[in-house]
Amino acid sequence: MYSLPLCDELIASALAEDLGVPAQRVLRPGDASVLDRDVTAASVVPVAARFEGRITARQACVVCGLPVAAQVFEMLARAAGMDDELEFFPLVAEGASVDAGTAVAEISGPARAVLAAERTALDLVMLLSGIATEASKWQAEAGMTMAVTDTRKTLPGLRELSKYAVAVGGAHNHRTGLWDMVLIKDNHIAHAGGITAAVQAARTAHPDLSIEVEADTLAQAVEAARAGADMVLLDNMDDAATAGAVTAVRAACPAGRDCLTEASGGITFDRLAGLRATGVDRVSSSALTLAAPIDFGLDELT
Repeated sequence: MYSLPLCDELIASALAEDLGVPAQRVLRPGDASVLDRDVTAASVVPVAARFEGRITARQACVVCGLPVAAQVFEMLARAAGMDDELEFFPLVAEGASVDAGTAVAEISGPARAVLAAERTALDLVMLLSGIATEASKWQAEAGMTMAVTDTRKTLPGLRELSKYAVAVGGAHNHRTGLWDMVLIKDNHIAHAGGITAAVQAARTAHPDLSIEVEADTLAQAVEAARAGADMVLLDNMDDAATAGAVTAVRAACPAGRDCLTEASGGITFDRLAGLRATGVDRVSSSALTLAAPIDFGLDELT
């Protein structure tokens, strides 16, 4: 089950970027003058004006990011000392599949606050819904026996939210960063003196972490399995090579241990059915977290 990461600092930075102020000013409550930084609304929208609107998906998608959008509006309203005047109502559940034209949320509050937060809120929903939609598409094609995972190729600063969106879409997360799993690649192997030495050193240093080894050849995949890797990443192999490596890794895995296999590099949506037939346990692709945004709009109710 997915859980929304803490993202107050990210939201504050995004709002501050749009308003041209330090993020600390957005986090500090009770300063209505922060809304003056939206020079358009401050010039033409009366201070007492109210806004009631509806966020609508303009494309079919898996909706993701409504709780984040709510935080955007609430944070700016709080900064302006208007938090008790703003209300955000989700109309669909997080992760719901909707058709184009579906209303996904309603918002009401001081017009200046809503309009100043609109772009940031919509941008985040657009990005996260794009990721969730792509993740859902890929995992559905992969089926029940092969997991689709994301990678560390994300927009800087948005990794936790991007991985949250992958989970909302029904696919799976790979490691979060450099700290929560050992992933031994060719450059590491060269410095360690070989695959077996690298696995042994990593196991000694971090006995509590999973260890994955990138293998470019069948021989490397077998050595990684025999060395005690928890997972072997089969890098840039075609379907035939992947099938052979999956069989070899399972045969080479020491008794009493499981060694999973992952296909990575050159993975496209069109390859998923073929890769599923190889028996590989999972595939990873940056296509999930780098997916195109979904178009959403906020329209005032009349």
